[in-house]
Formats: sequence, structure tokens, C-alpha cells
Amino acid sequence: MSRPEIRPVETDDLAFWVEIHNRCSPTPVTVEELRAYREALAGELHLLAPAAGEPAAAAFVALEADRRSHGAALGWIGVLPEARGHGVGSTLLAALADWTLRAGLGALEGYVLEGDAPSRAWAERRGFEEVGRDSWLALDIRDLEAPAVDPPEGVELTTLASLPELARGVYEVACEAYPDIPGQEDDAMESFEDWLAHDLGGPNDDPEATFVAAAGGEVVGYSKFHLPQARPGVAVHDITGVKRAWRGRGIAGALKRAQIAWAKERGYERLETWNEERNAPIRKLNECLGYSLAPGRVLVRGALSP
Repeated sequence: MSRPEIRPVETDDLAFWVEIHNRCSPTPVTVEELRAYREALAGELHLLAPAAGEPAAAAFVALEADRRSHGAALGWIGVLPEARGHGVGSTLLAALADWTLRAGLGALEGYVLEGDAPSRAWAERRGFEEVGRDSWLALDIRDLEAPAVDPPEGVELTTLASLPELARGVYEVACEAYPDIPGQEDDAMESFEDWLAHDLGGPNDDPEATFVAAAGGEVVGYSKFHLPQARPGVAVHDITGVKRAWRGRGIAGALKRAQIAWAKERGYERLETWNEERNAPIRKLNECLGYSLAPGRVLVRGALSP
């Protein structure tokens, strides 16, 4: 089998790219989601490697604000089983590395599934090392009774759809919560306008599914769902954040229970979430709520040389 020719993705190629991605990844996407993701980035390169007119491999590299702040771009490579072992992945990686260097960054990061030993070994042979690890947890809510929300005394829960003027307060919570996630301590926070567009304004975001905790007029916590279009019936916990001065009072638990009750009422069947393994408080909360642990993903990072 000859090595496929690599080419950048054009608008007419999006469905082709999505087809390959969804055959290689456990988290499928739609064309609309891909288009919105590309438009939200400061820079990106999506690549295709077709062979004899058939799908063979796909890849992307992206400038995400949090990774750029510590000198890295995010990359992903997917090669169909029948196309592996012919240098396709290595050629794609070289293209991603070259683009990253020309963007002024010195490292490339990406995720490998914990159970995917061949991909992990492939990355290690090319100088990538583990720098983080996320657990994956899931909760089947089909037969689950909706929990009572029971927020702590003095705290009221609402949604951003009900009170959109609370968005600025939600951003202030995010500014405290994001840096406290292990592995994100040095990540730069976007401006309010960019954060609003990227974190709350995408095709998977819904103000009805963004829950806000307030006390005395102050936003003290929030949680939100990511609602993947390609997986009906599944809602993914995006973030649960509480201001530092308000932690330890049960606010995060109330927000999580509000999410479970909301999803149950609207007919969702399964809730999922990623937790950085070092984030003990949120892992403990999810386990107390009945989320079951499954193999997660490993974040690897490789330094690049010009």
C-alpha cells in the first residue's frame, strides 16, 4: 500500500474528515460541531490522507488559548486499521509539528486512550511523555430516580437561560475555578467576550443546561452540560466550578444534582464526565453520586525541534 497524499481540509471535505474521525474516535462529532470548533480557534490545520479515493487517515492541530499559554498546540491523529503500518501517522505528525513550529510554539500535546497500548507506544517512540491523566466516569440515569437538589441555606440555583445577566458572574467563577484544575494552573484565561463565545456560545452549549448558584446577589458557582449532537441521549458534564471562598459548603453537589434532575426530566439516558486524576474533590463527588469509573485518557506532550 502506498503512502496516502496528505492535503488540507477544504469546506467540501468536512463530511469526509468527520467520517474518518468518527471511525477512529470513541467520541464522534458532526459537521456542524467541527465547523464551529474551527471557527472558534485562533488558528488550526485539519488534514486528510485519502488513498485510492477511500478514507485512510485524518488529523488536526489547533491553537487553543489554554495550551498556547504554556507553549503547546493540541493535536490529534486517526488512522484507519487497514491503513496503519505504512508511515501515514508519522507523515501526519511531521506536518502537525511543522505547522506548530511555524505558529511559534515548541510543543505538541494530544490524548491517547488508556486502553490503547499500541497508540501509546507509537507516541512514546516519537518522544511523547505523559503529563496528565483523565478518568472517565459515566452514570446511567434511565432507571435512576431524580435526586432532590437541596442547595445549602442561603444559596439559590437558577439557569443562565432564566437570568442571562449572570453571565459576567459566571465568568468570575471560571476565572477562579479553571486555574485550580490540576494541569491547568498556568493556563491563560480568555477575555470575557472570547470566553462567552467559546465556552457558552457553541453548538453544544445551551443556557437551559447552564446552572448557576447565587448567594446574596453574588454568583458563587456554576455547572454546565456539553450536549453532543452526534450522541443523542448523552449529556457530558463540562465543568463544575465554585468560588474558593464558597467551597466546602455543598454547592458543587447541589449543582450536580440539579444537572442530573434536568437531564432525567428531558429524557437523557446517560451522563458522562472527564476528571483529571489529581482532582480529588470532584472525583469523590462524582463517585458519591453513583458515577462508575472506566478507562480514561492520557495527555502526552512532545517537544519539537526546528
